[in-house]
Amino acid sequence: MIIRERYLTKIRPFYDQDLIKVIMGIRRCGKSVLLLQIIDELKEKGIPESQIIYINFENEDYNFIKDDIDLHNYIKEKIINENKYYLFFDEIQNIKDWEKAINSFKASKNVSIFITGSNSDLLSGELATHLAGRYVSFKLYPLTFSEVCKLKNLNERNDIEDAFEDYITWGGMPQRFVLTDEMQTRTYLSDVYDSIVLKDIIARFGIKDIDLFNRIVEYIVTTPSQNFSAESLSKYFANKDNREVSKVTLYNYLEYMTKAMLINKADRYDIRGKRILSGKYKYYLTDLGIGQVKNIGKRQQLGEYLENIVYNELISRGYDVKVGNLEKGEVDFIAIRFKEKIYIQVSYILADDSVIDREFGVYKEIQDNYPKYVLTMDKHDFSQNGIIHKNVIDWLLQEEK
Repeated sequence: MIIRERYLTKIRPFYDQDLIKVIMGIRRCGKSVLLLQIIDELKEKGIPESQIIYINFENEDYNFIKDDIDLHNYIKEKIINENKYYLFFDEIQNIKDWEKAINSFKASKNVSIFITGSNSDLLSGELATHLAGRYVSFKLYPLTFSEVCKLKNLNERNDIEDAFEDYITWGGMPQRFVLTDEMQTRTYLSDVYDSIVLKDIIARFGIKDIDLFNRIVEYIVTTPSQNFSAESLSKYFANKDNREVSKVTLYNYLEYMTKAMLINKADRYDIRGKRILSGKYKYYLTDLGIGQVKNIGKRQQLGEYLENIVYNELISRGYDVKVGNLEKGEVDFIAIRFKEKIYIQVSYILADDSVIDREFGVYKEIQDNYPKYVLTMDKHDFSQNGIIHKNVIDWLLQEEK
């Protein structure tokens, strides 16, 4: 098991505060393990086990807790004195009106509350309305490549490159790294995919035309790092299947996939006009392995996969990431974190002069002095004119400042 230090560092200052700690992430990305790591740290600080209450609502042992009343009554029996209690509620979206119970605990008990959920809509209900400013949220992602190398204790370059080839194919879902062969991995990731689609999207949002939804989601997850709009998807299905799909339906389905954190949406930003371009987005898979299980028999899109990995790394590092729009092209990523800003171009290989000119030349239209990068799989350094070229594996493994 790897300690998720990138997230623990952010959460630790809030362990004893009465702000509700909300941890969101796609199913099976490691939220339960992170809670258990927090619990271990509390015990190391001397907190008695009797003051720590952990409930995983996907565990059948707790299926008697159906709603806020059941939850309130169960916790009320566990809190027997005025000491501070630490409450951990895993996958709390499974409980009807859970917000009311959390609100009650927050108002009446000496508690520190941690909750997790598998969709980004978790904070759109009463919790957000009634406790504005009283919670702090964190997004958890599958393992980054540097975490994979630590998990496997990799130091030799050949081993690291083999691991990256595996990572770009099967992603970073933590549980898959205990599996021993491709068939087990594919079966596991298929189950994760089905669970997300069935529980977090189809059931939650009451989708009726399941066949259409499955076709749309399969198209999205097998073509990562692409520009999508409702208009382009509508034309695609009209041309391919002679099927008319309304733009409203397509927008809704894309939004459902985003809320379930199956995909992430990156806005397009007009660099010269300094504005967001509405209705124009790129979508990236939260984990490439989930797309791989639906990609049987299709050509691997290594450049797009690499771009997807870089996007996931940036958001994992806490950047706000947009796609840069220019008059004569685009910059793959504009990444902003506090006062820091960087530009990044991603290409699989700088195969010839035309590719080098394309990837480096796009920066000619950008006149500011923020760092500009080109990330590829090349081992030779092609840095030029102040533009930094890095091998993408080296960039993924570099220590953050």
